[in-house]
Amino acid sequence: MLPALFVFRRIGAILLSSGTMGPLIPLQRTVPQPSLEYKSAVGRWLARGESLDEHAHAPVQTHPWHKVLWLTGVDYFSTLGYQPGIALLAAGAVAPLATAILVAVTLLGALPVYVQVAGRSFAGQGSIAMLENLLSGWKGKILVLVLLGFAATDFVITMTLSAADAAKHAIENPFLSPLLGEHQVWVTLALLTVLALVFLKGFKEAIGVASAAAIPYLLLNVVVLGRCGWEILNHPTLIDDWRRVLALRGDFATVMAGALIVFPKLALGLSGFETGVTVMPLIDGGKQDESFHPRQAGVAPRGRINNTRKLLASAALIMSVMLVASSFATTFLVPKEAYQHDGEASGRAIAYLAHKYLGSAFGSLYDISTIIILSLAGASAMAGLLHLIPRYLPRYGMAPLWATLSRPLVLVLYAITVIVTLVFRADVEAQSGAYATGVLVLILSAAFASTLSLWREKRWTLSLYSGFLTLVFLYTLADNCLERPDGLIIGAIFIVLLLLVSAISRSTRALEFRVTQAFFTDVQSQTLGRELVGRKIHMVPIKTNSREARKRKRAELLKHYRAQGPFLFVHINLLDNRSEFSAPLEFHVAKEDGDYVGTVYGALAIANTLAFISELIDPISIFIGLTRNNLMRQAFRYLLFGEGETGLMLYTILLSYWNWTPEDDVRPMIFLMSD
Repeated sequence: MLPALFVFRRIGAILLSSGTMGPLIPLQRTVPQPSLEYKSAVGRWLARGESLDEHAHAPVQTHPWHKVLWLTGVDYFSTLGYQPGIALLAAGAVAPLATAILVAVTLLGALPVYVQVAGRSFAGQGSIAMLENLLSGWKGKILVLVLLGFAATDFVITMTLSAADAAKHAIENPFLSPLLGEHQVWVTLALLTVLALVFLKGFKEAIGVASAAAIPYLLLNVVVLGRCGWEILNHPTLIDDWRRVLALRGDFATVMAGALIVFPKLALGLSGFETGVTVMPLIDGGKQDESFHPRQAGVAPRGRINNTRKLLASAALIMSVMLVASSFATTFLVPKEAYQHDGEASGRAIAYLAHKYLGSAFGSLYDISTIIILSLAGASAMAGLLHLIPRYLPRYGMAPLWATLSRPLVLVLYAITVIVTLVFRADVEAQSGAYATGVLVLILSAAFASTLSLWREKRWTLSLYSGFLTLVFLYTLADNCLERPDGLIIGAIFIVLLLLVSAISRSTRALEFRVTQAFFTDVQSQTLGRELVGRKIHMVPIKTNSREARKRKRAELLKHYRAQGPFLFVHINLLDNRSEFSAPLEFHVAKEDGDYVGTVYGALAIANTLAFISELIDPISIFIGLTRNNLMRQAFRYLLFGEGETGLMLYTILLSYWNWTPEDDVRPMIFLMSD
């Protein structure tokens, strides 16, 4: 079936026939995935793209945490480009108080949650991987697919919203406005096209300049906000006017209640924490991690974990200060008509103040810096999806073959961003609800995963606090979805598409062997294994692993067939968790009355395992029964649990493999017997 598995078959034959291997020694190679064969020029160009699977496992160079901080900041700090304007539009004069609540939730909620995630996700897997490990079986897989749908919502909207806001800064710039006009949609699509072209060339180029853009951007924001603070201090009536507006809304408790109600609309200011955990492999752990080895079980890189926590805390503190300062500056200094929809400050409140108080030259410099960091935020989101999708779906058998190549996946994601941009007409505020939904789902999943982990570790106080935070984020998510259901709708669309693609892919990849490595359980099995290779036995799968059952089966076969030579009776023990797509096998071999008895442990699917063993030992013939049950029901049982109409599936798997195999070996005869 798989051309690359031809090599694996020969290695397996050598293993079985070699007397130098010891027990429980695995094959030195894992089962490779089938290769893509493109015949057209376009297809060959697509296949030449970077392999995402190889990239994910490539060794990375580590850096001090304070340098990696700016890579996280590309995603996190770039929200300053649109967050203050969205806060004004949502909360008006209450925006500073609502932002203060957002900061409190950031420092007392999101930060503690991701401190726990960092301690359990030091390879950069994130909260989704934590839940996958905590919830086994199909319920864990389905939950991961749902979370991937919302993560896709988060990352895709990050790309489209960032590009739309960058376009907004460009067309509102006094020097670029005559050139670009009011074509925000077209400018947004142009920026997304440039982003896709960069990633088609290779996404290393997109990430390399991330840290160089974040520092100047923050410094420019400090200058603008400092100038705004000076303006407010010189005009104390601005503060008095703000207080009078708040007084009209009621007493302090009423105003704070209103701020709590508005707060979920500002939740997109929580973005960046998942990115902070994702970049963990890039963080140097220093002397604490000198003895750490990634394959050493039960040992965590304490240095990397501690430095990641410093990174998360530093990013949260910097962003908190910037959010509070920007909220006061924009609330006091941006007139209402300017921050309304399609106003001058809509989607660019700080840029509006930069032009107003520091002149067009400095304002243009700020616009350029904002456009750069927003574009890089889109690049960070694209890299996140290219990192996230291949990490889960191919391992589940739920991704098409091209999902491990960067270029086809980039083109698909580009097409999705174009559709989303056209649907929302490149409107920053219109996309904020969907963005917040994706961010909140990821933070909620992190809080829930942390709660489960702490509860299982019997750290009761922390688990209760984490559970309380889970409820806080659940409320925030629910309120956001009720107020702006577009994010939930987009997330649901992504989830349905993921489930559909996953089901189709799992069924089409059902003909793979699904075996990563093979082991012998003991020395005797290894010795007897040499006697099985090379058309010496007849292979007979059996359901009941007993001497009586084997005797009955042997007598039945000799009654109806002229089989000469010993039989290998194979009994397969399936894993409890059959939602996995591939797994290693253990093979025990014994001799009984001139025949052989093989017992397999750790299998995921009976037919695939039998096909693997058949190609490994090359039997004379295979005798296997047919159930004659409902084929549709058997097909579902096979896809979900690895059982079903095994005889037909075995024949189909072997036939597909033989069609791919370049050699003309004599194939075993397959006898499908009616039970």
